[in-house]
Amino acid sequence: MPQTGYIPPFSVSAEILRLVGDISELVGRLDVSVNQSRIPQLRKENRIKTIQSSLAIENNSMSLEQVTAIVEGKRVLGPPNEITEVKNAIDAYNLMLELNPYKAKDLLRAHGLMMAGLVDECGRFRNGGVGVTDGVHVVHIAPPAMRVPQLIAELIDWVKHTDTHPLVSSCVFHYEFEFIHPFADGNGRMGRMWQTLLLMQWRPLFAWLPVETIVKENQQEYYRVISLCDSKGESTAFIEFMLRCLYDALTEMEKSNQKSNQKSNQKILNLIIANPAISMREMQEETGLSESGVKKVIRQLREAGLLVREGGAKGGHWKVTK
Repeated sequence: MPQTGYIPPFSVSAEILRLVGDISELVGRLDVSVNQSRIPQLRKENRIKTIQSSLAIENNSMSLEQVTAIVEGKRVLGPPNEITEVKNAIDAYNLMLELNPYKAKDLLRAHGLMMAGLVDECGRFRNGGVGVTDGVHVVHIAPPAMRVPQLIAELIDWVKHTDTHPLVSSCVFHYEFEFIHPFADGNGRMGRMWQTLLLMQWRPLFAWLPVETIVKENQQEYYRVISLCDSKGESTAFIEFMLRCLYDALTEMEKSNQKSNQKSNQKILNLIIANPAISMREMQEETGLSESGVKKVIRQLREAGLLVREGGAKGGHWKVTK
């Protein structure tokens, strides 16, 4: 479908092109190297990091341990509104796989969950004017409330039909969403969540990428770049910033995956040293890996020259060579 309506202003810099290439390469490596047996645990850990970091950007003081406890249904002591924020975010992120990023009604539905019991206007666009401050000064005056539904509709239409690479268009959406500031509250956490939802349409692994942890570490730069783009009237600097955050988050994921694989490899080697005749099923039981997971580790060890099979498939045994 040809692009119609509003086209957000931005330019594709050399830095953006470089980052898109580097991120695409990282995603490709992760798609084939992620330890399948650890996916459920990784998803849980990364979702907790996402929620804790995104809320911390909004001055929620809940620690990673407290958020983990809430996710696990345990009682936690803390400010009631902050506990509510965590529970709401859990509900909203649990809905992500059901949400369509190109439907405004799904955006409102998610906001309704994210801000339930926190603001009166949860699940609907704001009715009044709003400004963004840096604590002292007003740094941004959002468009009038009466324009919000149309502006969001145009932005969604653009991101749905644009030929721009998803890595770039999702960043553009994020910035434009914050500029429109469609809700009375919760715009930051919703903008970050919706960028993730958009990226999921390109590569599913983004559903579990805790990029918010990197944004939190660079929070002042996040706000500075948004202000810079406001003054310039285009989002190029914000795109560069968010792509760097995505690259850093993917790099951390790759390092974590490599450590996990190394632990699995060493555990298999130790089992074989203790019992060279150990069976595939016994290795599965000892490691918690699936059959395909054990076979993948065995293949890696054999390709690395660390393991050989002596004798036939039946009656033979493994030998660690180094």
